Amino acid sequence: MTHAGAWLLAKDIRKFTISADVACALFLGSDKVRILDRRNFEHDVYSMIDEVVVYILSKINVEYIIKHVKREERPELPEEALREAVVNALAHRDYRSTANVQVYIFKDRVEIVSPGGLPAGMTEADLGIKSIPRNPLLFGMLHRMEAVEHIGSGIKRIRNLCREYGVAEPRIEVAEHWFTVIFPRTSSDAGHQVGTKLAPSQSQVAILKFAGEARPISDFMTLIGRADRTKFRNQVIKPLIEAGWLEMTIPDKPTSSIQKYRLTAQGKELLHGIEGGES
Repeated sequence: MTHAGAWLLAKDIRKFTISADVACALFLGSDKVRILDRRNFEHDVYSMIDEVVVYILSKINVEYIIKHVKREERPELPEEALREAVVNALAHRDYRSTANVQVYIFKDRVEIVSPGGLPAGMTEADLGIKSIPRNPLLFGMLHRMEAVEHIGSGIKRIRNLCREYGVAEPRIEVAEHWFTVIFPRTSSDAGHQVGTKLAPSQSQVAILKFAGEARPISDFMTLIGRADRTKFRNQVIKPLIEAGWLEMTIPDKPTSSIQKYRLTAQGKELLHGIEGGES
């Protein structure tokens, strides 16, 4: 069996190439000081593409647009563009390198880092125009499996998808041994989007589902991993109260030490619509 065949059939790709897995990490803020979550994926290449994209989508903001009893979800970054970047990272990486593909999710960006730099004979000016597959057999098999588009179209397609989606185009950084695609994130408080009356954030939906019973603010902060009480109250809880979905048990004393929050009848209607859209 060729390496390409092993990479596409392996239950654990590391048995064939020890660094062929994908390491994902979610960080607090915009640097690598504090890790909030990490996950490694080590199945076959085709499965890892789906797994990594699902992981990224679970960690970025998703806008919930409620239309009657149906719910539409709109991630802050286009899923197709993220998928294309992940496919490129796995299809074109240097499998001789001892480094793995890395995905970093920060407050202000998502980085997809692939070991290997550009193949010999390619320059940055060629990106989106020409292609020299580093792993032609693997690339060809992925192409036949419809996991990749036409040769040389990857970067151009990512940029076009971002423009069509209405978000900033990714930055491309090329070094001798690394190739990085950086997607700027749209929210100033990414990962904890405030949401709107028509579109509560993913975190806010989780809070509403948790508020069937009156609870103190600390319980909600623990639920979604927040540490700053003032920011959490102003950016997450307050908009839910203003929207009519959450209420205080002691409304006359907002900062009372025994204050609790609970779901309103209007909030129950919202959740019913969201859950109906999921069924």
